[in-house]
Amino acid sequence: TPISNINTVPGNSVQHQEKPAGAALSDFVLQLEDYSPTIPDTVTGHYLTKSGFETKDPRVIRLISLACQKFVSDIANDALQHSKMKAAGQSSKKQGKDKKFTLTMDDLTPAMSEYGINVKKPSYYV
Repeated sequence: TPISNINTVPGNSVQHQEKPAGAALSDFVLQLEDYSPTIPDTVTGHYLTKSGFETKDPRVIRLISLACQKFVSDIANDALQHSKMKAAGQSSKKQGKDKKFTLTMDDLTPAMSEYGINVKKPSYYV
């Protein structure tokens, strides 16, 4: 089904433009060519090749890099929220904007478990 875009033109009239269903996706893929994700394409390409996935299209690699970046960002954000909730429950000497948070396994473990990644500490340290 086509997607309708409503554009306002001078004179307060409204103009409707019909776009094919895949137009938004093709616009997004074109924008990927100019975007450089945090995770470099070479790193993503290496792990894709190592796992048996081969592609010559750099847009596919960049799309996967972007998905990985969002995944890592979501986990880090959830861990930060967990750390903030834990700090709010404890009395602390530091108050205000200069409060710094450290990413610890105690905060990261519950955040990762929400995404189906189970992390366990070893029973002993060597």
